[in-house]
Amino acid sequence: MWFLIRAIMAGAALLCLNPARGEDFPARPVRFVTSDPGGSGDMVARMIAPGLTRSLGQQVIVDNRGANVVIPVVIKASPDGHTLLLYGSTFWIGTLLDKAPYDPLRDVAPIACVTSAYNVLVVHPAVPAHSVRELIDLARAKPGVLNYGSGATGASTHLGAELFKAMAGVNLVRIPFKGAGPAIIGLLAGEVQVMFPSSSSIASHMKSGKVRALAVASPKPTALVPGLPTVAASGVPGFESATVNSVFAPAKTPTRIINRLNTEIVRAFNQQDVKDTLFGLGIEPVGSSPQELMALMKSDIARLGKVIKDAGIGAQP
Repeated sequence: MWFLIRAIMAGAALLCLNPARGEDFPARPVRFVTSDPGGSGDMVARMIAPGLTRSLGQQVIVDNRGANVVIPVVIKASPDGHTLLLYGSTFWIGTLLDKAPYDPLRDVAPIACVTSAYNVLVVHPAVPAHSVRELIDLARAKPGVLNYGSGATGASTHLGAELFKAMAGVNLVRIPFKGAGPAIIGLLAGEVQVMFPSSSSIASHMKSGKVRALAVASPKPTALVPGLPTVAASGVPGFESATVNSVFAPAKTPTRIINRLNTEIVRAFNQQDVKDTLFGLGIEPVGSSPQELMALMKSDIARLGKVIKDAGIGAQP
């Protein structure tokens, strides 16, 4: 009888120690798999890695991978919370432009949207428009005359402008550049009249008066561009456009681990030094719940998917 009781107690103890239960998470270093060094994902990952190392009690390592392998590495990893993806919204928007070997709504578990850099609607000073409404009226009076500069196909500088065209009912002609930087140079030179760059990339030119900012594409006014109204409140209700960074785990990662990671990641982004650094770069910390990130992905896929389809946008310029 006593032998049986001891056996049961020993079995219960073994169950409590079983790593499969995830009770010991994290049991080893945690990897943030992200973009090439110097990218926004890399910068954000390195900014919060030290704080997460302290709170999780395990080393958090930033693992830079090339664009073609970064996502597969995470999708194929063990769903135990030790391998995470930190990537921009191209993770799910890219699947709208071309076939991808993954499903962004099925193959990962959302943890948190962590940062957002909102686009700003700017025009060259020679454009006779000082508000969103004046720009819309000008574009409608001269359809196809105004053009906009954008970076790569599918970037927020591109899809933000296409979304504006669709929602405002205007005809602007796209002039593609090799990136947002060259597009801004084209705007400064007067080669293009309109652009939707990120607030961080255009801030210095706004201050110098080399471009005229009309509105910010955030859901509400932001301290990143104080005094600037939103596009949504200036004649295009519901308009939003931003570049975000989010964190994901492989699909089937236990909910308890997802919630633990969300708590620690949100706490890291709420540290004042992190918030100050991000603000100085023109980026807002977000810190959403897993459910809010999933809702954001579904919303983007629905509204931008329609824009992409209606405009006939493909993977190439």
